[in-house]
Amino acid sequence: MAGFSETETGQAEKRRRRSRKGEERRAEILTAAMRRFAEDGYQNAAIGDIARDVGLSLPGLLHHFPTKVDLLLAILAKRDLESADFIGHYRSDLPGLLKGMVEIFRRNAGMIEVVRAFAILNAESLMKDHPAKAWFLDRATDMQNGIAATFERAIADGSIDGGIDSRAMAAELIAVMDGLQMLWLRDPDRFDMVGGLEAYVDRLLASLGLKP
Repeated sequence: MAGFSETETGQAEKRRRRSRKGEERRAEILTAAMRRFAEDGYQNAAIGDIARDVGLSLPGLLHHFPTKVDLLLAILAKRDLESADFIGHYRSDLPGLLKGMVEIFRRNAGMIEVVRAFAILNAESLMKDHPAKAWFLDRATDMQNGIAATFERAIADGSIDGGIDSRAMAAELIAVMDGLQMLWLRDPDRFDMVGGLEAYVDRLLASLGLKP
C-alpha cells in the first residue's frame, strides 16, 4: 500500500489541530452557556451574551451552534453522557445504588453553577413547547424506572420485604434528592445537602433491614 506524501501528512495534521481547537472552543461555549442559563434561565439568556463571554462574534458562535436550541441540546447530551458514566458504577445492588446517589451529590456539590443551570432548565421545561420538555420527561422516567428495577431485584433475591412498592420508593427517593438539592441551591453555605442525603440513605437502609 502506498504511503502518504509529506503534503498529505501535513494536511492531515492541520485537520487534527483544527478539530481539537474546534472541540475546545465548543467546550468553552457550553460552559459559558450553562453559566448564562444558571444566571438568566434559558428563555432569557441571550445567545449574543454567550458569544461575548467566550470572545466570539455572534456569527462565530453560530458556526458551532446554529441556534440556541442546538446549544441547549448539546448541553443536555453532554450531561447525559457524564451522568451515565458516573451512575453506571453504582447499579449493582440496592445499597450500592443508594450510596452512589450520595456520591453523585458529593460530586454535584463541587459544581453549583451546573446544578443551578439544570434546576432552572428543569423548572422551565414544564412550560408548553419548551425545547427541553421531552428530555427532562424522559430523564425522570428513566430515573424512576432504573431505581424501581433495582428495588425489584432486591425483592427477587430476598434482600428486602416483598411487599415494598418499588415505584413508590423510587418516587420518594427522587423527591428527597430534588428537595435537598433545592434547599442547598437556595443557601449553599448553610445547608449540607450531601449530609442530608447521607442521613436519609442510612435511615432507609436500616428500615429495609440492610446494613447502612
